[in-house]
Amino acid sequence: MTSALPQTLTEACGIEPGFICEWVFDMTDSEAMAEVIGWLLERPLKIAVILIGAWILNRFVGRAIDRLVGRIVESRVKETTEAEDDDLLARLGRRARVKIQRIHEQAERSKQRAVTLGAVLRSIASFAIYAMAVLAMLGELGLDLGPFIAGAGIVGLAVGFGAQSLVADFIAGIFIIIEDQYGVGDFIDVGSASGTVERVTLRTTVMRDVHGTVWVVPNGDVRNVGNSSQLWARTVLDVDVAYDTDIDLAASVIKAVADEVWQEGLESATILEEPEIWGVQNFGADAISIRLAVKTEPGEQWATGRIIRGRLKKAFDVHGIEIPFPQRTVWVNKVAERTKADAAGTEIRDDLLERRSGGDGDE
Repeated sequence: MTSALPQTLTEACGIEPGFICEWVFDMTDSEAMAEVIGWLLERPLKIAVILIGAWILNRFVGRAIDRLVGRIVESRVKETTEAEDDDLLARLGRRARVKIQRIHEQAERSKQRAVTLGAVLRSIASFAIYAMAVLAMLGELGLDLGPFIAGAGIVGLAVGFGAQSLVADFIAGIFIIIEDQYGVGDFIDVGSASGTVERVTLRTTVMRDVHGTVWVVPNGDVRNVGNSSQLWARTVLDVDVAYDTDIDLAASVIKAVADEVWQEGLESATILEEPEIWGVQNFGADAISIRLAVKTEPGEQWATGRIIRGRLKKAFDVHGIEIPFPQRTVWVNKVAERTKADAAGTEIRDDLLERRSGGDGDE
């Protein structure tokens, strides 16, 4: 196909002549005119088309990212609205307003993280799109991009091998923010560490445990995460009683103590629903376990459990219910009596041996 082209057209417009250059050459039959006009019109037109295409593609990707961020923000607003419509809030009074404020703060933090993530993704997408457009324009200007692309590929391969963990952390951080797996203030367990989240970035999660130790965990290392601060929590207590205890009496005392804490509505122990006795959980070596389940505000399950345990001890003492403990039987021998017995045994044995030796001699 290329050989069928006139030699002058090939010299003027190249092996693959453009429409404008070929049209000018056909109209003027001038190699110089076709080459000049083709250079002045055709290549700038192609560059303009590349720029316009890059701009349209960038706008399209940006709108897609904005829609994604909009859905995330909408889900946060929906969660806040559902919390405000909960019938529980009307009963909790002042603590209801505190809960609404906390939910609003968490939703606002989530929205801000989503907006920040959207801005980062738009920047990355714009850089990639316009970088490809620049390379295409340089190719239209006749520059040989082969060595540049080969060198960039080698450098990218080397950087990719060296920074693959960094890329994994970055991608995992994006999904953590998009899916709202946890946020600042949540108590989480990631296996290698557990604690309250203090900061979430695209690369790391910073948390502080109950001892005050700060843990910095790369997001790529978070394979499984347990969040104890989402919507509600539950404290499950297995209360041990002795085998001779009246099970019905013990269960009623446990239920009464839990109901008392529920009705008081303590600030640090917000029980959301009526506590439940789930029955006998286990027959142990020294005790029978009765399971109590209490649904609480997220993050208050531990304080609620401590308060109920303390009151159970007092209630058990009042009703004469024994809290069992391991018992062992120990035999004690006095050293002085044992020494006398050993001495008496030794004298008897020596006397018998002496008599036997004397009898043998007489014979």
